Amino acid sequence: MRWVVVVPVKPAAEGKTRLAGSLSAGARERLVRAMALDTIAAASAAEGVERVVVVTADPVLRELLASSTDLVGEPGGGLNAAVGAGIDRARRLDAGVAVLLGDLPALRPADLADALSMAAAHDRAVVADAGGTGTTLLTALPGLALEPRFGAGSAAAHERAGHVRLAVPATSTVRRDVDVADDLAEVERLGVGPATHAVLGLDADPVG
Repeated sequence: MRWVVVVPVKPAAEGKTRLAGSLSAGARERLVRAMALDTIAAASAAEGVERVVVVTADPVLRELLASSTDLVGEPGGGLNAAVGAGIDRARRLDAGVAVLLGDLPALRPADLADALSMAAAHDRAVVADAGGTGTTLLTALPGLALEPRFGAGSAAAHERAGHVRLAVPATSTVRRDVDVADDLAEVERLGVGPATHAVLGLDADPVG
C-alpha cells in the first residue's frame, strides 16, 4: 500500500522548551531542525512511502528542504491546524495518509514501514508514544477522513475518534519522540540520525 506522510514542524525557536534546563536556546533551535531533518529522511526511505509533505513556517528548514520536499506553509492556529493543512495536500494523491511528528530522530525506516503495514489493516489507526499517552503516528486509509486531535492525552482522544491503537513494540523507534532530557538520552542510546548526531555531538551548548 502507498502512503503520503505528513510531518508538521514548529518554528525552531518555539520548539522543545521543556529542554531549556539542558540546552541553550540556540542549541534547542538547532536540535528541532536536526530532528525534523532526520525524521523526514527516515520517512522518505521507508518502504511504501510515496511522498513526504512537510508543514512548517521555519524559514531555515524551508530553505533546507526546498529542493527535495513537498512543503506546505503553516496556516496558524496550532498543531492540529498545521496537520490539517498537510492532510489537505496529501489528499490530492490516491494513497493512505499518515501523520508523523517531526521529533523522532532515532526513527528507522524499517520500523515506520512495519507500523504502516499494521495500519493498512484498519480504516484509521494510531501509534502511541513510549509513555502511552501521546501520539507519534496517526493514519487513515485512502478516501477516509482524518481529523487530528493532538494535545494532552492525544492517543486516547484519537482512539475515541475511531483510531485503532496499534500494538507497535515498545522498542520501535516510531514510539521514541523527544520532549524532555530523559527522552533525549534514550534516543541517543538508540542511535540518532546524522543531523541530530551533529548537533548533539558537536555543538549542543549545554546550559550552565
